[in-house]
Amino acid sequence: MPDPSDENHNAGPGTPKRVATLIASATEIVVALGCRDWIVGRSHECDFPADIATVPVLTEAKFPLDGSSHDIDQRVKTLVQEGASVYRLDGEQLKALRPDVIVTQDHCEVCAASLKDVEDAIRDWTAHDTRVVSCRPNALGDVWTDIGRIAEALGVPGAGGALIAAMRARMDAVAARASLAASRPRVLCVEWIDPLMAAADWMPELVDLAGGTSLLAEPGVHSRWITREEALAAAPEVIVVMPCGYDIERASADMPILAALPGFAEQPAVRAGRVAIVDGNQYFNRPGPRLADSVEILAEILHPELFDFGHKGRGWVQWQRTASSD
Repeated sequence: MPDPSDENHNAGPGTPKRVATLIASATEIVVALGCRDWIVGRSHECDFPADIATVPVLTEAKFPLDGSSHDIDQRVKTLVQEGASVYRLDGEQLKALRPDVIVTQDHCEVCAASLKDVEDAIRDWTAHDTRVVSCRPNALGDVWTDIGRIAEALGVPGAGGALIAAMRARMDAVAARASLAASRPRVLCVEWIDPLMAAADWMPELVDLAGGTSLLAEPGVHSRWITREEALAAAPEVIVVMPCGYDIERASADMPILAALPGFAEQPAVRAGRVAIVDGNQYFNRPGPRLADSVEILAEILHPELFDFGHKGRGWVQWQRTASSD
């Protein structure tokens, strides 16, 4: 493979390009397209595959990441209300890397460096022709579109089509088997614990593919804050806890907050022992190749009698109700 740092890196479609990926899902997409060696810069949240850690970091959060989910929510809301960006983009380093393609997002102002951040950073560039691809994955169909757009920008459209086909085949296989289940449990996906947020966007579609019925969320619509009363009235038969940006350990640390809500212990999902904590950071929150893994994880949670992909213990765990939880 030619060296992407060569001066002729802009030679044409299909040839190596210098790529800066400013959102974790985009990094995973570029890698899955077979272009890992083309990535010259990344966001601080890009951590998969593991060897991506050797690539220079271009962003950082402007707020402390410690504390409870309530603390983090308040810090982010304060920045947003002030009209400030949630992330800091190193524009000078970005310019020095001379990317041919920058992949960012304008789906969510708190997910990653925004399109505006990138536009501000490259506003005075005159010596380099850089293409910016901004992802906006509101629904599963948008994920396919974004993969196609990134593949086209990199000059590898065939790889994009193959990746989409492979992901859809895995998801369709799960959906076909899930259709054999005796029931479709009502599922509440919790994207944030304090305050409560129900996961939407592509999540209702993933729940449907895995053989469940999504509650308090519509596909293609942004995730929204919900009240305790709404959550209790929905009477979920399965609760899947997937705080945005949290792994299993971090989400588990905030579970006492959820368990302490009045009426939580009486919910059908809790009484039946069907509360799962998933690694939302690595899977569900990243609209990229591992959404296929996410559907498999959901299928294991919803229909353990039909599915065992081996994700339990790594991609998800069952929440253990204790006396202190009641």
